[in-house]
Amino acid sequence: MATKWQDEREAVRFPEWGVVLAQLKIGEEAKEAVRHGVYAYLRWCKQKRTFACIATAKSYILEVEAAGDNPGKPALRWFFNEAWNAKTGGLEKTEGGGHKAEVKEPVELKVETAAAVPLPVKEQRAMEPGPAAKDMGANDWERKLVEALRTKGMSWRTEETYRGWAVRFAKFIEPREPQAAGAGDVEAFLTDMAVQWRASASTQRQALNALVFLMQGALGIHLGELSFRRAAKGASMPMALSRDEVKRLFEQLEGTSRLMAELAYGSGLRLMEMLRLRVHHLDLERCQLKVFAGKGDKDRLTVLPESLVEPLRKHVDRLRELFRADREAKLPGVWLPEGLNKKYPRAGEQWEWQWLFPSRETSVDPVSGVRRRHHAVDSTFQRIIKKAQSAAKIDKRITPHVLRHSFATHLLENGVDIRTVQDLLGHTSVETTQKYLHVMKKPGLGVRSPLDA
Repeated sequence: MATKWQDEREAVRFPEWGVVLAQLKIGEEAKEAVRHGVYAYLRWCKQKRTFACIATAKSYILEVEAAGDNPGKPALRWFFNEAWNAKTGGLEKTEGGGHKAEVKEPVELKVETAAAVPLPVKEQRAMEPGPAAKDMGANDWERKLVEALRTKGMSWRTEETYRGWAVRFAKFIEPREPQAAGAGDVEAFLTDMAVQWRASASTQRQALNALVFLMQGALGIHLGELSFRRAAKGASMPMALSRDEVKRLFEQLEGTSRLMAELAYGSGLRLMEMLRLRVHHLDLERCQLKVFAGKGDKDRLTVLPESLVEPLRKHVDRLRELFRADREAKLPGVWLPEGLNKKYPRAGEQWEWQWLFPSRETSVDPVSGVRRRHHAVDSTFQRIIKKAQSAAKIDKRITPHVLRHSFATHLLENGVDIRTVQDLLGHTSVETTQKYLHVMKKPGLGVRSPLDA
């Protein structure tokens, strides 16, 4: 580490690692092992809302080893070595335009204690938006994009996504800036996504929407009809569990984790909708649940299972003790949306605004630097569901979102009107809800297989 990546918290950007790996003269099994190790680490970084660097790699190794799994250290060493070579020009070009992957000074990932390698805080991706006035963009074109997004009333998540694609596009056309780009540059970027990245059709479509908004909506550059290589579109079908599988999954959970999973399934909630619930969102008397600022920044009412009324009541009573302890410790109030926080500065200290599923420990807000109690972390709940799936011996890829899919599928199987299901899920179009008709136990008119006749 003396000569490479001396700053362990320096962000490592190496988007072309897949191309470099493909050109390595090693066996396919060895390549697959490296690819799997790097992907696992990058997925972990995404779940933790942080970035790739030596410090986060050490944290990743500690966490994975503590869980009894193999973190793939050789793959990570290769990734950081090649990232360093790419940064310093250490990759020698081949005749075919590729790179020779040669490691001159191997990076050592020595891990001693967890306390020695904390995750970077100041550059962590925040779970909630920071003050709008302090995040208007780093340069002229980004400021115009941010202004256009907020004028249109786009959600924070959409703003984050569009800005992310704009930054990728700006790097793609360097040293020019987006103001000097045209339709040909956008076409080249989108084609590169399909050819070099092998991006999915949905990812390419998201990038297209973001770049069209950047060029036409923010910079006033008309693109006209775009011609580019379309990514292959595969048929997608939502994953849903049977009722027996749902029961087996819940049997592997206990305490608050089980309550969270049952509520996600019983009310058809997205992961972040469930984590961002506050005390006043519950209506235990009417068996209703209020979801505020869901996908598309929309509010909706959904059903609250009667079987969860009493467990939720007891859960809320336990939260009162935690709330009382936080107030006695004079902790800052919970996070509130910026406009609400300006209108009611002390609302975060009031009982009804507390998180329904708070984290066990307080943490430092990466935007404001204030230590407060936030809601439970999404990656933690995802890991809990994954372990429960394994323990229940369910041979399906289960994520928290599968519980929402199962909610919709089981309602339709029970004969609930599709428009009602659409309202409960918060779908803008009924076509989005119709996809669940394909995974019902007896889809359509209940056609029987000729083998059963």
